[in-house]
Amino acid sequence: RSLAASCSACHGTQGVAEPGMESLAGKPKEELLKKMLDFKTGKKPATLMHQLSKGYTDEQIEQLAGYFAALKK
Repeated sequence: RSLAASCSACHGTQGVAEPGMESLAGKPKEELLKKMLDFKTGKKPATLMHQLSKGYTDEQIEQLAGYFAALKK
């Protein structure tokens, strides 16, 4: 939960984003994990996420994916 606090500025409190941003709450863990790892490795282009994702270990990214997957949409 504490790792996810930094995500709320763009993806909303509890993973429910404002229009124009992607909500993360309730998405499948594997989908979130793949996207974050793709941002981290540069496979998925981004304006900001590729930089932010590099600040997390793969284990932390897995924890974040699990946290957001467990939240209700």
